[in-house]
Amino acid sequence: MESDPLSSHLPALKRALDARAGLIQPPHRSALRLFAGFYEGWNDLVVDLYGSTLLLWNYADDPAWLTPETQQSLINFYRQHLPFLRAVWLKTRHALDQEGRTGTLIWGERPDRRIQEHGIWYAIDLGMHQDASFYLDTRNLRLWLKEHVTTETEVLNTFAYTGSLGVACLAGGAARVVQVDIDRKFLNLAKDSYSLNGLPIIKGDFLQEDFFHVAARMRRNGSEYDIVIVDPPYFSRTAGGEVNLVDECVRVINKARPLVRQGGWLIAVNNALFLSGKDYYSTLKALCADGYLAIEELLDVPEDITGYPSTRVNPPPVDPSPFNHPTKIAILRVMRKKTAQ
Repeated sequence: MESDPLSSHLPALKRALDARAGLIQPPHRSALRLFAGFYEGWNDLVVDLYGSTLLLWNYADDPAWLTPETQQSLINFYRQHLPFLRAVWLKTRHALDQEGRTGTLIWGERPDRRIQEHGIWYAIDLGMHQDASFYLDTRNLRLWLKEHVTTETEVLNTFAYTGSLGVACLAGGAARVVQVDIDRKFLNLAKDSYSLNGLPIIKGDFLQEDFFHVAARMRRNGSEYDIVIVDPPYFSRTAGGEVNLVDECVRVINKARPLVRQGGWLIAVNNALFLSGKDYYSTLKALCADGYLAIEELLDVPEDITGYPSTRVNPPPVDPSPFNHPTKIAILRVMRKKTAQ
């Protein structure tokens, strides 16, 4: 093992940074991926930028490779090229303790608590959860939502997490957004995003409940929305039901379909790494066979997440095409009755 494994990877880190130069304009307020780990040639490391905070992800099976000396070398490298940095946060995916997985401050005073994307502010809390509290791979979906809502649009955001997709809708002018998540602390962070943008916080539009229970109640009540977003975790099991994005993604979509108004959109996101794009697309096509659903658009994941042609050295573990990344985003149009021939 090298005394400092960073030395052999510095060219890849520099290529990746150069490819993203156009996305980094001080004062930096947005969020992006600076180094896409596996795709750009270093499986053990992913590097993100949240405002002026660097987020290092240690993905190694043996996390001990990232010694204090290597951490300092990484900090020095990025501070040299990004002099506006104010903090560095480290998350260790396979840490034995919860603190290591949620992360610790390894340089600076305080990590950023908000970022701005497409003119919208989002509250973040890098240490709240194993994830970063804000998903970079759905950036294009947030823009799509912002641009497609109107002052009459009503949105249901299921598996909302910290609510960024719903925030994009409401900031774009939607009439109403209902945020559903089983964890209160995530919904509270969504409320912080509302406050940052001067959006009204309506208590009844934040439902701390299980998706399956909410969907069943809404179906009984005849509730309908113009947009229903289904972006579940890869796997979860609650008293209400099980989410398994490889084997049972159809079940979750079918629970949400009846909640979409005639002509509305159902947005289905599947981030199962080892589910091929071809298989998922075939599943969606099969769902559309009855004429009540239609695949309207597939949204790409941004290139800072996938790597660029000049920086990408490894393909995804499983071919995601016709999508461009294992995070597979489909915009589905819902018809309540078949179109007359």
